[in-house]
Amino acid sequence: MSAAKAEGRAERVEVRVHRSSEDSASSFTVDRITPMTVLDVLLAIQREHDDSLGFRFSCRVAMCGTCTVRVNGRSVLACQRIVERGEQRIDIAPAAGMPVIRDLIVDTSPFWEQWQRVVPYVSPEDGRLPEPAVVAPDSAERQAIDPALDCIQCGACYSSCGFAGDDGQFIGPAALNRAFVLISDSRDTAGQERLDIIEGHDGVGRCHFMYGCTGVCPKGLDPARAIRAARTGRMKDR
Repeated sequence: MSAAKAEGRAERVEVRVHRSSEDSASSFTVDRITPMTVLDVLLAIQREHDDSLGFRFSCRVAMCGTCTVRVNGRSVLACQRIVERGEQRIDIAPAAGMPVIRDLIVDTSPFWEQWQRVVPYVSPEDGRLPEPAVVAPDSAERQAIDPALDCIQCGACYSSCGFAGDDGQFIGPAALNRAFVLISDSRDTAGQERLDIIEGHDGVGRCHFMYGCTGVCPKGLDPARAIRAARTGRMKDR
């Protein structure tokens, strides 16, 4: 037990959670631990105050992408976002741009529908590779792909795009980033199909370049870079 707790002065965090039912409690106070993530806060609320609170999580190490929420208006992974010492109050809301199922749980179908549109997997010639293909680590191709490769499909960028959720048809930053990766990959044969999709009415031309996607990516990716590349035609030569 910390000295502060021993003296009856345990630090506390005031939390407001956006609930789907008006009858559900939405304001809580939890004891601070160090370090403390937003996921720790949610688990403490569920364990000590209200076991009906709904939210998603799985891996706890920022790899599965299931725990996306908004904290003080910013899309984050709950398991990654630290509650800093100076933060005495936080506001937790569900990811934006997707229908709320319950509390912090959203229906991610709009995100996955757009992801599927760009054919998000490698399509090798004749549907198979005759032998393992190697892309040299120092090649221009690899240097283009690597900075965009580690997307975990968490939807934080989609939630932060002020246009994707409101529009409903815009392909969105995650799917466009994935299209960039695959179009840049010489082993893939569906590049023209993807270009036709992302250059269509609901593709890169609808991006307003607010850069919310790049600012919140928990893996440090830059979806706006992929969209810029598509809009300037730099992917067509790959």
